[in-house]
Amino acid sequence: MSSSVEIHDLQFHWPRQPRPVLAIDHFQIAAGERLFLHGPSGSGKSTLINLLAGVATPQRGEVRVLGEPLSRWSGARRDRFRADHIGLIFQQFNLLPYLSVLENVRLPCDFSPARRARTGDVDSSARELLAALGMGDVLLSRAVGELSVGQQQRVAAARALIGAPSLIIADEPTSALDADSRDAFVDLLLAQARRCNSAVLFVSHDCQLATHFDRSVVLLELNRALHDTVEEGA
Repeated sequence: MSSSVEIHDLQFHWPRQPRPVLAIDHFQIAAGERLFLHGPSGSGKSTLINLLAGVATPQRGEVRVLGEPLSRWSGARRDRFRADHIGLIFQQFNLLPYLSVLENVRLPCDFSPARRARTGDVDSSARELLAALGMGDVLLSRAVGELSVGQQQRVAAARALIGAPSLIIADEPTSALDADSRDAFVDLLLAQARRCNSAVLFVSHDCQLATHFDRSVVLLELNRALHDTVEEGA
């Protein structure tokens, strides 16, 4: 089976830090797989997301996304690849508050000709995604700064999904929601990801969400850097 993500012999440390924050022998996400990655604060979740999104590169090892060696590329090439093939949902959503709902959702297509080509009619696709995520037409011209947290979350999901990126990375996107809203959002997100045939890496500290996904991975077990630190301090 082809892979959306492959990591081999990875080691990463931040500048002026003597110890690695991530040391992963092997990690893989299959094409189209929906994977839940669980880990508490300090376990390396955000660092791993930065590596998979091409924001950072490891000091050792290889990161492949959709078969491409991101860890060997220049920053500009990684930026272009991310815009074309990866949809990101941030914990704080990172929406532009002065733009409307529709304008926020179409942003990836404005920046990526590849995603725009896959989308076709961008406004029509944005409206369809928003409707599927429970956002009615009456909200589409409203500035996102006027929306509730739950509504902003759905806008962020639609923005990540537009243009059918091959990989969706979601970083703690449900942290501000109650249990019912959280579960409903995850179900909606995964349903749309299946429709787009996108793999999903959903990163959270909330292990109750794991049942929604094809597979669950505990970062504390995956990240050898944490084991080494514990063993040295024993």
